Amino acid sequence: MKPFGSLLSSLMPASFLALFATIATAQESTEQSQLSLERLFNSEEFDLESFGPARWLSDGSGYTLLEDSNAVQDRKDIVRYDPKTNDREILVTASQLQPAMSDETLKIENYSWSADGSKVLIYTNSQRVWRTNSRGDYWVLDLVSGALSQIGSDFPASSLMFATFSPDDTRIAYVQLNNIYVEDLSSSKVTQITNDGSTNLINGTFDWVYEEEFGLRNGFRWSPDGSRIAYWQLDSEGVEAFTLINNTDTLYPKLSQFPYPKVGETNSSARLGVLDAKGGPTTWIQLDGDPRQHYPVFMEWAENSDELVIQQLNRRQNINKLELANASTGKIQNILTDTDQAWLDPVTDFQWFDEGRSFLWVSDKNGWRQIFLVSRDGRSETLLTPGSYDAISILHADAEDGYVYFIASPDDPQRRYLYRAPLDGSGELERMTPADQPGDHRYLVAKDSRYAVHWYSTRDTPTTIDLVSLPGHERLQLFTDNGQVQKTLAALDYGTSEFFEVTSEEGITMEGFLRLPPDFDPSKKYPVIFYVYGEPAGQTARDQWSSRNLWHIMMSQKGYVTATLDNRGQPAPKGREWRKSIYRELGTTNMKDQMLGAKALMIQKPYLDTQRVGIWGHSGGGTSTLHLMFRYPEMYHVGVSQAPVPDITLYDSIYQERYSGVLPEDALQYEETKAINHAEGLAGKLLLVHGTGDDNVHYQGTERLINKLVSLNKQFDLMVYPNRNHRISGSADGTTLHLGTLRTEYFLKHLPAGPK
Repeated sequence: MKPFGSLLSSLMPASFLALFATIATAQESTEQSQLSLERLFNSEEFDLESFGPARWLSDGSGYTLLEDSNAVQDRKDIVRYDPKTNDREILVTASQLQPAMSDETLKIENYSWSADGSKVLIYTNSQRVWRTNSRGDYWVLDLVSGALSQIGSDFPASSLMFATFSPDDTRIAYVQLNNIYVEDLSSSKVTQITNDGSTNLINGTFDWVYEEEFGLRNGFRWSPDGSRIAYWQLDSEGVEAFTLINNTDTLYPKLSQFPYPKVGETNSSARLGVLDAKGGPTTWIQLDGDPRQHYPVFMEWAENSDELVIQQLNRRQNINKLELANASTGKIQNILTDTDQAWLDPVTDFQWFDEGRSFLWVSDKNGWRQIFLVSRDGRSETLLTPGSYDAISILHADAEDGYVYFIASPDDPQRRYLYRAPLDGSGELERMTPADQPGDHRYLVAKDSRYAVHWYSTRDTPTTIDLVSLPGHERLQLFTDNGQVQKTLAALDYGTSEFFEVTSEEGITMEGFLRLPPDFDPSKKYPVIFYVYGEPAGQTARDQWSSRNLWHIMMSQKGYVTATLDNRGQPAPKGREWRKSIYRELGTTNMKDQMLGAKALMIQKPYLDTQRVGIWGHSGGGTSTLHLMFRYPEMYHVGVSQAPVPDITLYDSIYQERYSGVLPEDALQYEETKAINHAEGLAGKLLLVHGTGDDNVHYQGTERLINKLVSLNKQFDLMVYPNRNHRISGSADGTTLHLGTLRTEYFLKHLPAGPK
């Protein structure tokens, strides 16, 4: 018997078959042009290709990458490339990373080279600690002998942190259960050099708030000669513990606690010490002031093995002292002190220069974030980046070619480019990124400044990664252009989009981005959904790729205009006044900017329906959503607030005090800038979303807001995700799809789509 399809083909004329084929092709094309929740949140269609990590070799012989192994499935080789010739050499095969008595080869999650390149340290089997997977297993492969050995093999699996080669490549230091250990590679002898680590006493790493707000994780440093180790010690005794409750996984609720200093509460005591790498007593650095009221936010060896360079912020974070410390006596000497009427960020761009005779420093004391070359004693300084623009971040400084390389965008705050300036302070700013590549650019510059690994994306173009020469910026090798994702994106019915600029009635000019529906008719009125962040930790209107863009494309296909704009306080490179004008007014000034910017956009774009305005955001954006819904109900009609901070006194000390001030001195400002205190203004439809396992922005705040809204008889909608963390994400358990569906359907139900 013939198959049904063959039988049907034999009975139907060719014209009908052609018609069916045409219909099927058109249907497939339509499906490919339209985004769906399943495509966005339950498939790998838009996943970008993995890359790296890339490492420039210290001997200047090239760079190394991870590449798929031909011999071992789902594993990687470490491959070296010569940037001049593109010659390729496999330095480490996946097969070499198979431990004795094991059927599995190691999965490389990260790696680092010894100084002489003869050994590689492999990081694998990692586990999450707060935001990152910073606890795992470490193995050393000797490239000469081929021997593979595990570091800390007597400790439980996945319990080591921050394993690091000594400068002479003979030892490895690491942290295990809040103590520091040194392991000799030739004998495998392990020496525990701190012995007082405990739940509250933390050696060589950090507590929750230091990691979250200062980005500090690895808390120890080898001296250049390998004889000593400097380290942070935090004592969280006296810091109130926050409790997370897991109601679902066991018969009775399971509690987990961790120290979390809220605004105005007791911080961990932090100090810096130096000890012999063989063990012995610690020499404590004689830092000024109460160790619970100051933050030692930066520590490195000062280009020798006798001194440390330290940055210490006061609790208000508006004084930053740069100091040299004698490693033998602990005595300190002040080099310079930076102050501000608002706040100061730690200078993570600090770099020694000219063999320690000077250093690179960054300050916005002149109104712009500028780079200075300062003498070791702090007595003389040279401004390297004069002019009215911000140097966003320093990438590299090269005494031989005489330039400092950094990211900036003097004329366009929505984009990022590579520039360089002479180290003698005498020359003009020179742009390295080609003029025909607008967008967002990142670089990993080689030691000799002749090459760089280059990441490039735009709002609608996923990341391209290549190797370029400098200063000419010619492409030498393409690593990935995410071609399959680009092909999928090209089939989408995007509609049109534009970057815009608006000036509010108060004279504040803001940049933004909007996207129009594919069948847009300018003579009609369209609902608009604003995506908001609004706080100092990020921009939303940058010209860079983000998977979040895809949801907004889908919503535009459903008949919405989607938009975002950056208010004062967000970190656009527009000078000190732009960024810091929101000091002690986070929740008022920045939110008024958002409202007035939206109002100006409505006037500029008359096709926007002023009666159908939505707003949504996550974390700080969730907080901003509450402010806008409560303070400006005449403007915003539907809001989705994910993981918000309704009461900022419930958030952590370091972040909130940096921008809102300290208690009790600034109590009045806190009361005015709490979203919860303006809840009586709610008039539209509000959806609150939070995960009960959020260690960052606690569900506690949402419960307080629930009580407030109930007391005011304000109706609202609520979705609580048990035990989900701050991201409220998880593809395996369906959380990401569920949340995306929830948000989408909420807008479709309460903010009618399409033109009128």
